Amino acid sequence: MANFYKDNDDIQFMFKHLDIEHVAEFREEGYRFAEQFDHAPADGQEARQNYEMVLEAVGQLSGDFIHPRSESIDREGNTLNDDGTVTYAKGISESLEALAKADLMGFTLPHRFGGLNFPETVYSIATEMVSRADASLMNIFGLQGIAGTINAFADEEIKQRYLHDFSAGKITGAMVLTEPDAGSDLQACQVKAFQDDDGNWYLHGVKRFITNGCGEVLLVLARSESDRSGGLGLSLFVCDNGPTVQVRRLEDKLGIHGSPTCELIFDNTPCELIGERQRGLVTYVMALMNGARVGIASQSMGIAEATYRIARDYAASREQFGVPIEKLPAVRDMVIDMKIAIEVGRTLLYEASQSVDIEIGLLTALENGVKDKALALKYKKRARSQKRINAMLTPMSKYYCSEMCNTVAYDSIQVLGGSGFMRDYACERYARDARITTIYEGTSQLQVVAAVRGVCGGTFEKYVAELASREYADELKDMLALLDKATEQLKQSAAFVKDAGIDYMELYGRDIVDIGIDIIIGYLFCGQASSKVDMVAAVDGGGTVKMTERKKAVARRFITKNAPKITARVEAICSGDKSTFRDYEALIGPVPEEV
Repeated sequence: MANFYKDNDDIQFMFKHLDIEHVAEFREEGYRFAEQFDHAPADGQEARQNYEMVLEAVGQLSGDFIHPRSESIDREGNTLNDDGTVTYAKGISESLEALAKADLMGFTLPHRFGGLNFPETVYSIATEMVSRADASLMNIFGLQGIAGTINAFADEEIKQRYLHDFSAGKITGAMVLTEPDAGSDLQACQVKAFQDDDGNWYLHGVKRFITNGCGEVLLVLARSESDRSGGLGLSLFVCDNGPTVQVRRLEDKLGIHGSPTCELIFDNTPCELIGERQRGLVTYVMALMNGARVGIASQSMGIAEATYRIARDYAASREQFGVPIEKLPAVRDMVIDMKIAIEVGRTLLYEASQSVDIEIGLLTALENGVKDKALALKYKKRARSQKRINAMLTPMSKYYCSEMCNTVAYDSIQVLGGSGFMRDYACERYARDARITTIYEGTSQLQVVAAVRGVCGGTFEKYVAELASREYADELKDMLALLDKATEQLKQSAAFVKDAGIDYMELYGRDIVDIGIDIIIGYLFCGQASSKVDMVAAVDGGGTVKMTERKKAVARRFITKNAPKITARVEAICSGDKSTFRDYEALIGPVPEEV
């Protein structure tokens, strides 16, 4: 029996290493729900036990039930019926039903709506495992953020109408944002929201590339202020998928075939306003998209883990020149890099998720009222700091994990050679599924633009100073010295690009963000290597090794290999090369004629 939690030493180690009790206390609001709800934990130890029990259940369901259906789901896809409804692939319907029966469709929703009220960190771990089993299913399982947005911003009547059914798995939803002429630039949305004489709201227009657009509940970004362009003319609405909403087409896609991507037509569809007018994009959708970006980072992790495992198994069993191919230095190095890249992504994702939990917890505590004025002031200050850190870590995690996922999927095919190109192995499916991760919920380029401001704007410097102040194992002093040197190099780069202007900063943004990620992960890896978690991991030949000892080897390889790369990036950043702006027409030539 497969269990995607129990078979992953790194996820288990990370769960034990993370300060879960801290985020649990915030999430459970001092564990006050234990008196009202039987399943609510009474303390941090019980919370950790509850989380791990559910993660084991998700791992079992993912390995035993969801994963065996993934191949047939990819082949079958979804069907647009003559009446405009959509029929999921058989395996998707079965998996959603299984998730609902296991009470996993209200993962982060409050207890009062029948949800588990779990932290985002635990949800990220669960989403990674579901994605490893079937990346396309994650696009529906991972849309629980829609219910979260309703919970955060809608009035009580709307919450009561929808959230119990979301938790029970009776309904699914969709984020209805993108339009034919408004993709990354959501400020250009033109779907119209208007009121009748009685004040009732309606929607009219076309939306495109809508994941699970056939879901029962739709959150729609629309232009409520006809006289105002840009983001401040937009509001967020909720509507039921009914006779005035037509799925005009299903997109014919490269991958994630089990996830229906729809073009929707709204024909004077009745809807209700979420929150306040004109805050749809600036406040509500940005919160929704930040959650979705963490979700795509989790999806990327699941795909990478799945395809890496095929490559590792093949490298260990496929013999050429009389030895397993993993004995060949080039293959061995590639497989090691794949493994460590996955652990980098997981570390960054869980750090970002935990940071989000802390910010949410602080804000919730303040909303509920903190009687001690000094503590309230401390919470406000920390919440502001956490918000800035999240604005950097969230796009970093989405950018790194999605790019890493594509690299690992590509390299997995390479390890298998000709076999990797064939449908005999799932590598080709994982590569197709991986490709979208750098595109939707904001392209990698947009994530870099968002993250680079945090790296160059002072947030990174304060955050890394806190990381550097922690206690680490004595054996890692030389590694910490390399990280300190890299931090100084990054400060030099940040100062240079700020003097050179915004365009130059964005031009070299990827190099700057990459350096920032390398430094952050270096410290976090050193923290893992210094962990008090007493756990062993399996190695080839039936032996074991202490995870902290293994993590020391991981940290040492990661930091030492990146040190010269950081130096090279700094030299490129500080070169002042502006040929991209100055010589674009000469370098690129005329627009080629279409054949």
